[in-house]
Amino acid sequence: MSQKLTVNIKLNPSKEQESSLNEMSRLYVDTVNMLVAEMVEVKLILKKTSKDVKVILPSVVKNQAIRDAQSLFYKAKKKKFENVSILKKPICFWNNQSYTFDCDYIYIPIILDGKVKRAAIQAHMIDKDDRNFSLLKHKLGALRITQKSNKWIAQIAITVPTVEKNDGKIMGVDLGLKVPAVAITDCGKPKFFGNGRENKYMRRMFQSTRKELSRNKKVKAVKNLGNKEQRWMRDKDHKISRKIVEFAKVNDVSVIRLEKLTKLRQTARTSRKNTKNLHTWSFYRLSKYIEYKAKLDGIKIEYVNPAYTSQMCPSCGKKNKAKDRVYSCSCGLKKHRDLIGAMNIRWAPVVDGNSPSA
Repeated sequence: MSQKLTVNIKLNPSKEQESSLNEMSRLYVDTVNMLVAEMVEVKLILKKTSKDVKVILPSVVKNQAIRDAQSLFYKAKKKKFENVSILKKPICFWNNQSYTFDCDYIYIPIILDGKVKRAAIQAHMIDKDDRNFSLLKHKLGALRITQKSNKWIAQIAITVPTVEKNDGKIMGVDLGLKVPAVAITDCGKPKFFGNGRENKYMRRMFQSTRKELSRNKKVKAVKNLGNKEQRWMRDKDHKISRKIVEFAKVNDVSVIRLEKLTKLRQTARTSRKNTKNLHTWSFYRLSKYIEYKAKLDGIKIEYVNPAYTSQMCPSCGKKNKAKDRVYSCSCGLKKHRDLIGAMNIRWAPVVDGNSPSA
């Protein structure tokens, strides 16, 4: 088994290198879209080589453009050409045989002065103490260079071999708004993760600032603030998911069970004050972060049916509705509502592992 990941590395190209990357990214996108259009017109895969592509790009980049165009054509063919995808954002790819790197530079062929030259682009490589450093020792895939917020980023695809644990405990994890995540192991050891109050406060702050900027017609500032909010939310999800997996490792957990939150926004009953929070927080993203981090450590992820996980008494099976955050049953069981959910998730019926977006 294996897990595919992406390692992001910040680049600091010279002005000449930056100009070349800009031009190559534009040419790459135009070339892919042109090839797709040609294949869609004749409804056939055109077997071309780098010699057939008359643009000023390194041959390895041309070959990658051909492969990308063929992939987009196959996707369009499956949809009977009703929807043909095209590339819009400037981007450029190199295969794993055309680039190398060391502690300070990434070496790739680019166009300089109208000729293909192997350039050393300064990179802020990760430290040996960084958790991602060990990933670069595994099988390397394609290198993608793109520009985000006026910063150049190199993205290297990594394939990491994994081995699933067969003998261990099962842990249930309940995801929510007021408490981002609650976990409980087979032996009944609970753990609460994240701070729902902080999340709610930050979202209100971003929303208030966005309204103020909109009134002043500062469109660009509104967009930048939205990006900042998403980065903040992703960072929180990364930290919570990492802590959940570390908790699972410490307690010898081999299986983590999560709710399959299908169409949560359409079916969840929530108060008016929490509606905005429900629609801005991505439970799907957090569950996927937990999934890929768990797989790296050989921990299996299973998705379960979420029906009545917060109402069913794990002791006697009776259904009760929690009052605020406290769940109590006539059998004498009294616990935090989300903890009851995690306990029920641990033993709920397992469904398929492909959980769609919440």
